[in-house]
Amino acid sequence: MTEIKHKLELRLCGPRGFCAGVDRAIQMVVLALKKYGAPVYVRHEIVHNKYVVEGLEQQGAIFVKELDEIPPTSQPVIFSAHGVPKSVPANAESLNLHYLDATCPLVSKVHKQAIRHIRQGRHVLLIGHAGHPEVIGTMGQVQPNEITLIEDVDQAAAYEPEDANALGFVTQTTLSVDDTEEVIQALHKRFPNLQAPAAESICYATTNRQEVVKVAAKGADHFLIVGAPNSSNSKRLVEVATKAGAKNSILVQKAAEIPWDEIEGAKAVGLSAGASAPEILVNEIIEAFRERFDLKLELVETVKEDEEFLVARDLRDTELTREDMAFVNGAV
Repeated sequence: MTEIKHKLELRLCGPRGFCAGVDRAIQMVVLALKKYGAPVYVRHEIVHNKYVVEGLEQQGAIFVKELDEIPPTSQPVIFSAHGVPKSVPANAESLNLHYLDATCPLVSKVHKQAIRHIRQGRHVLLIGHAGHPEVIGTMGQVQPNEITLIEDVDQAAAYEPEDANALGFVTQTTLSVDDTEEVIQALHKRFPNLQAPAAESICYATTNRQEVVKVAAKGADHFLIVGAPNSSNSKRLVEVATKAGAKNSILVQKAAEIPWDEIEGAKAVGLSAGASAPEILVNEIIEAFRERFDLKLELVETVKEDEEFLVARDLRDTELTREDMAFVNGAV
């Protein structure tokens, strides 16, 4: 007897998954392996995704926490997409290491915005999450007494500056757009002369992924975000989905982590992926739904992304094969 499958609408968000900065960082590791051979060292996870990291390890990348773990070598070391304090490239030079910087250009822009505030005589308020690599990197662009981390509205209310008329702010690129606006408003209320950065700090990919999740979450019984537990932008998507109306929102790394017993009886489920989650994991989840449900796949798309960032100059003379590009794009 043929099993009758329960009807379910799966709302697939677009855009989702890899952003241009993540794509560039992965490209740089693959290109470095092709140009210089293995091993290529990478300081910290190149992006926050276990699948990507393990895939690069299989190709010959070696991930380290700090530069002193690298033996004397002429092989390159790559800095992750999240950015690093100024002390890291200085340390690399002192160790005579050949380094390549895969910092996302939009994170580098925030670094420049913070430095610009300092040059104009302002103390920098960095809105972000303590301990995140991007925050560590941004705070490391200036002297410790020139920057203060503000994590939430409560800290905004408690902060006491030396000069309330000489403040400027920047933000981590992967924050919740709505939550960050609340913090900025709280700071502006206390410090009317607070200066904004020259351009938006939260990146286009973070904003785009949050906006489409808001649309798809309305009336959804469940919302699944594909991403790593240490991925800031992925965790923010979970929060956005819940606030936008999804009854239950969870972060999963792969199909095996989905609580299928809870999904039974659902009519509509949303699906998106953080900026460091490869498309192959999304496809795996879609197929898992097809096996279990009479599935109606509905694409919810709010904008098309076509941004591309050039890799470091040292790597532009090396070309990627079609197979390399499939890996870089998260398809394998």
